[in-house]
Amino acid sequence: MARKDLLKSVIGQPTDTPVDGGRSSYAMRGASKSMKVSIDSLAENSKRLLEGETIVEIDAALIDASFVNDRLSGDDGAFEELKGSIAASGQDTPVLLRPHPEASGRYMVVFGHRRVRVARALGRPVRAVVKDMDDVAHVLAQGQENTARADLSFIEKALFAKNLRDVGQDKEVIQRALTIDGTLLSRMLSVTSTIPGHVIEAIGPAKQIGRDRWEDLKKLMAEKANLKVADRIIATDGFGQLDSDTKFEILHSKVAEAGRAPKRRSAKAAPAKRTWTAGEGRIKGVIGRSGRAYNISLTSKDSAGFGEFLSENLDQLYADYLAQSEETSTP
Repeated sequence: MARKDLLKSVIGQPTDTPVDGGRSSYAMRGASKSMKVSIDSLAENSKRLLEGETIVEIDAALIDASFVNDRLSGDDGAFEELKGSIAASGQDTPVLLRPHPEASGRYMVVFGHRRVRVARALGRPVRAVVKDMDDVAHVLAQGQENTARADLSFIEKALFAKNLRDVGQDKEVIQRALTIDGTLLSRMLSVTSTIPGHVIEAIGPAKQIGRDRWEDLKKLMAEKANLKVADRIIATDGFGQLDSDTKFEILHSKVAEAGRAPKRRSAKAAPAKRTWTAGEGRIKGVIGRSGRAYNISLTSKDSAGFGEFLSENLDQLYADYLAQSEETSTP
């Protein structure tokens, strides 16, 4: 069953305990399709958070962004589409604001950043609900509303998780904000800590690129040589004009093709060895050559005594060897 009433904690009502270890909406493709019920529930709770509240109009110039960023640039198409809709029909859905915690007379966006940007661009006031809330309630509402809208890509959610961690929020709050479990949170943070921030920024939101592809890129970026390849690709003329998904695909494929992934050394053939046994098993040896070295390893009952005998007679044995070699070479 889906987690119910996730956002009631923001307005002072009790919440139920999550039981699904929910995944974020980016993976509606693949293993997390079962989260659809949870996402629908979040959407309903987002509406409830605004329903029945007084909607006011506030000058966009008085509104500041959230203290934690949840979006990457490069989504101009979606912004222009929203701008056209609001220009034609008005802002149907209010945004959620809180009184700015550090600036009297100003407000901070909890959710609805793009609607605020659109209002600012159109020179219109922002239709908003204003609620007093602390930072934890703020990030819960911000993260859960974005999840409910299926609006953020995997990498945007991962960066949101990183930003929350960087401003001091604990893992439990981050998991609740994004409706994810601890395993997925660890994977998100691993991606954002391994792939340099400037590479992620250069790629952008990559709406169609899911967790598995980003983890593939993470493995490539773990090699320092691959980072140099990525930087050259990012600096290529025309790269910045590509759409975000194409940027990811090109960068991923070019880095992989560069052959900079860690290579395993080819295993060398083991040197040939033979065994020797004498005295009905009283002495055994393993004899083999490795490069210029020739090794004799003795075992069994007489190994110590025979070994001492060999070492004491090495000079004579070598002299016999030279004599035999000379006789063999004489025509």
